[in-house]
Amino acid sequence: MKRRWSVGLGVAAMAALMCLMGVGAEGQVQSPPPNPQLPPPAPLAGVRYDYPWELYGGFAYSHFDAGPNLLQGANLGGFDARIVRELGTRWGIGANVRGYYGTSGAQPNCGSCTGSGPNAGPIEGPFVSEHMFLGGPEFRLLRNEHAAMMLHAFWGTAYGDFTQGLNGVSTQTVGFFSNQFTTAAAMGGSIDLNRSPRLVFRIAPDATLTDFGHNGFAEQFAISVGVVYRMGKQFRSR
Repeated sequence: MKRRWSVGLGVAAMAALMCLMGVGAEGQVQSPPPNPQLPPPAPLAGVRYDYPWELYGGFAYSHFDAGPNLLQGANLGGFDARIVRELGTRWGIGANVRGYYGTSGAQPNCGSCTGSGPNAGPIEGPFVSEHMFLGGPEFRLLRNEHAAMMLHAFWGTAYGDFTQGLNGVSTQTVGFFSNQFTTAAAMGGSIDLNRSPRLVFRIAPDATLTDFGHNGFAEQFAISVGVVYRMGKQFRSR
């Protein structure tokens, strides 16, 4: 009787051990349960800096002096468009076109005081514009999956139009420069906030330099806000 109980206990102990080891009734090891469902990757996990092209377009602002001795500067709004050919994950060569438009203060004047009609009287707040055509190197100073900081040094030419709102009055009468092309530059950078691997929100402040008749370069402040789109096939790992 004792022997039967011993055999029974032995069989029960073996069955319990087999269950703990995951052995089925057929003597085969049971497969482990499937892996739990993992959450989807974060949207910025795939951000890389090895796309060959970047396109940028944004709204722009510039504080601009339309004449050498004006007490009031011009607060101009417009656009900033760039295309950059990336040479690696840090260096690139960019081409930049900008346009700024608005009204400017003028020096006290009689304007068309001797005339008659709606254009008679002094000229106040005439329209001015500036277009810049620039190019140069760009350097990515800092970067991670969330943001990057860029530096650039662009130079080229600018065209200033100071006569559109003068109704035929000379630019000297209101203290403006003459319409002309001049050497120009934009020194600054940008802060890029990644929204996806290809789309970026950018803030780009600059110091712009022009010489429309200042007897040397005049420095002005400019800033733009817009969107970058990374294009092309990735050419190297991050």
